[in-house]
Amino acid sequence: MTDLAPILLFVYNRPAHAERCVASLLKNGLAARSRLFVYSDGPKTEADREPVERTRAFVRRIEGFAAVSLVERETNWGLARNIIDGVSAQVERYGRVIVLEDDLVVAPYFLRFMNDALEAYKDEPRVGHIQACDFTGDPTLPNTFLIKFTGSWGWATWDRAWRHFNPDGKALLSELTARRLNRTFDFNGNYPFTRMLRRQTEGRNNSWAIRWNASLFLADILSLNVGRSLVRNDGFDGSGTHCGDDDLYRSSLWLDPLPVSRIEPAVENREARKAFARYYHRTNGFTAKVIRRLKRTFRPFLKRKG
Repeated sequence: MTDLAPILLFVYNRPAHAERCVASLLKNGLAARSRLFVYSDGPKTEADREPVERTRAFVRRIEGFAAVSLVERETNWGLARNIIDGVSAQVERYGRVIVLEDDLVVAPYFLRFMNDALEAYKDEPRVGHIQACDFTGDPTLPNTFLIKFTGSWGWATWDRAWRHFNPDGKALLSELTARRLNRTFDFNGNYPFTRMLRRQTEGRNNSWAIRWNASLFLADILSLNVGRSLVRNDGFDGSGTHCGDDDLYRSSLWLDPLPVSRIEPAVENREARKAFARYYHRTNGFTAKVIRRLKRTFRPFLKRKG
């Protein structure tokens, strides 16, 4: 195996989540040979200062990797700026990176899969992203497949692909609209990615991920995705900035090795795209949203009754 990609871990004010994430990484046999860069954002409010410091106290004690580097932001950068800066710096230095946030738990063969995939597709310009989380639970999905969609929970990329990243959401939205690609971008209207991008341009969210998704989509660049999840998002406990407490995106970890066989030709798997459209239709349709809203409304009452 070639030199291993560095791991970039972004943490904030959740020490317990950060500990779980690192513990799961250390169960990977390749952890001891991998460099770990931890980016710790500064507190946004005075109330955040103490949990930020507890998170940093944990991070400073991390061992078990080939090297550990800590970047402590003196002020609050926000997740988007922090990730864009961290990825840009390290992908330029190392040529490839693996990216995690603190609320993710990875499977024991996560690092092997990511490094194998980064090597297998290093010279394939049609592939610019690797995503190791499957939240659809669709049994029809193959172990790996190519799709025009970039998930942000446990991902990797190369310097050649990151050059396509356009932080200008207004330009991305304008091009999507001019090329009449909004409906396709939204999985045939089943998930409002275009609206998410529009809200970013209006300052109503600060998502780097929607801009990365749109950047590669418009460049007609694919992502290698998994049908067996090597990542689980534990952030749906109400503790995160961008995550609620729904179970929509929970996934079960695949605990066995997931082999990487280069898919040729590098074209989108249309059946996989249909599977995502079905998933989003089932989970984001009107009825599903009403049921979730009712559950959230009555959950406190039911807890008191219990």
